[in-house]
Amino acid sequence: MSLQNLVAISNRYGKNPDFVLAGGGNTSFKDNKYLFVKPSGISLEAVTEIGFVKMDRVKIRKVFELSDELIDPTQCEAMVKKMMADAVCFDSIGRPSVEAPLHEIIPFKYVVHLHPAAVNAMTCGVEGEKICGELFPEALWVAYTDPGYTLATRFLIESEAFQKTSGYFPKIIFLKNHGVFVGADTVEEINQIYDEMMLKLHDFIKASGVDCELEIKNDFDSTVVSEYAPQLRSLLDDNFSATVVSMPYFKIASGPLTPDHIVYAKSFALETETIDDDVIKKFESSNGYKPKVVAILGKAVFAAADNLRNARIVADLARDAARVQQLSKAFGGADYMSDGAREFIENWEVESYRKKVSSGVSGDMDGRIALVTGGAQGFGLGIADELAAVGFLTVIADMNLDGAMKASNELCRKYGAGRSMALEVNIADETSVAKMFEALAASCGGLDLLVANAGVLRAGSVKTITKKDWDFVTNINYSGYFLCVKYAAKLMAKQNRWSKRWTDIVQVNSKSGLVGSNKNGAYAGSKFGTIGLTQSFALELIEDHIKVNSVCPGNFFDGPLWMDSEKGLFVQYLNSNKVPGAKTIEDVKNFYEAKIPMNRGCFPYDVAKAIIYAVNQQYETGQAIPVTGGQVMLN
Repeated sequence: MSLQNLVAISNRYGKNPDFVLAGGGNTSFKDNKYLFVKPSGISLEAVTEIGFVKMDRVKIRKVFELSDELIDPTQCEAMVKKMMADAVCFDSIGRPSVEAPLHEIIPFKYVVHLHPAAVNAMTCGVEGEKICGELFPEALWVAYTDPGYTLATRFLIESEAFQKTSGYFPKIIFLKNHGVFVGADTVEEINQIYDEMMLKLHDFIKASGVDCELEIKNDFDSTVVSEYAPQLRSLLDDNFSATVVSMPYFKIASGPLTPDHIVYAKSFALETETIDDDVIKKFESSNGYKPKVVAILGKAVFAAADNLRNARIVADLARDAARVQQLSKAFGGADYMSDGAREFIENWEVESYRKKVSSGVSGDMDGRIALVTGGAQGFGLGIADELAAVGFLTVIADMNLDGAMKASNELCRKYGAGRSMALEVNIADETSVAKMFEALAASCGGLDLLVANAGVLRAGSVKTITKKDWDFVTNINYSGYFLCVKYAAKLMAKQNRWSKRWTDIVQVNSKSGLVGSNKNGAYAGSKFGTIGLTQSFALELIEDHIKVNSVCPGNFFDGPLWMDSEKGLFVQYLNSNKVPGAKTIEDVKNFYEAKIPMNRGCFPYDVAKAIIYAVNQQYETGQAIPVTGGQVMLN
């Protein structure tokens, strides 16, 4: 029951961004023999009973027998790391938190260490210690100390001194620039302490006249985002694999406030009125790294990382740092971490490990962004799945937003958080297409691969097909492809301005774009026409480092295009007498299967492989690649 309580309280605070960001914070439970503590790299929100590291308390205590006089700090940290690993019980897994010794020192069954913005406003305030003494006289304040063994020993000395003076061990321990530890023998008391603490802090902040919510510029400048987000993708990452998240403008933090802010968002952000290669190089020369956070003054703020999940974390930490800085006005203003303190965190192996563990699934195309139109179901969804499997951030764009979101959520469940997202679009409507690409730029910064997959079919004889059906097919298959390329090319051209790397547009065409299709003129004509567009676009866009190709699949018999009981092609072809002598849907299916030398229909996997081939092939553009099992062969 005790571990169940620990899981419940961990998940409760882990799901609340007012208390925890980026999976930070730590919780533990101890009995007479063992300490159960959340391991590094696992979020409080997601931790389960089996996720906690079980450690021998006697072995943890041996850390405090080390002598600083005998070994230098680097040796000491290495020894502590080994001792913590040795303290992990044989029937447990995971890397123990570096803060495990602090949890051991606190003599209560439950310990919850969090970094709420309101708490950090005080711990990062110039007058924080003084005000803490007034608001929380029963609490212990620990001056800033480098994490690890150094902090653990100081924590022990100061807590013992406090206990001798006051007669009790503090249940609340504030760490300068590093949040708060709360200990108690029941989770109910932990919750009560945190509730009262947060209420007291918020009341104090409000009474000082400081707004408790971050001051954000309400009007989101989409023009600035569309201009700069794609350029930042290439400017902020030498491998051109950055994902860039855009936010409405707010006043960013002027310096490092806590270790978490440094680890995920770097010590300093870039504030500028414009962006180009020289601005980024100047910042990098001054700081030794490219910025993770860029603010275009009064316009927008951008957060960059190696994938969408991490870019969102950077954005969260940037907002949190800004809020802590704002709230710290109630505590005498922000007291930023010293150069020595920030340099320790920047080079600390423990934090590098935590960030590495949280980076998510890897693949051959890690960091690249693909958008698949018509990706909510059928062929498009199958292609999206295959692209996500090899590492793409896969954006599913579809008229059916609910279906796109459902499909995207499934890809995230399958491949990891932040590996997919959904956008709504009607590719036959230029306004809708333009808005979709604006949303794409704001959500992740740009695009490496457009898979123009959305398409429709209306079968029928040229003698009987209606103009309405003809226009429906042409508007989506032909004009829709043009509109998607028009706006994708604009985005890619801005993105590619600072890089020599190629980006790709691949249209999912059809074997009907290579050979005529009986009683299917509207569809075949649109597909023949779009191969002409592919070749023309390829010639024009090569100057922007954009390759344009088509893949021409055979029949995907298992998808809804063919199998739908009301609108599927088997039903349409049967009703239009396209297959001579066919009496049933099975007759139509057998007729088409017999046409394929490899004796099977085409699958999304086959098409995705061809798409990835087109991306990897650096010396091909303007091609129409058959994926037909030998049914159609090029001359």
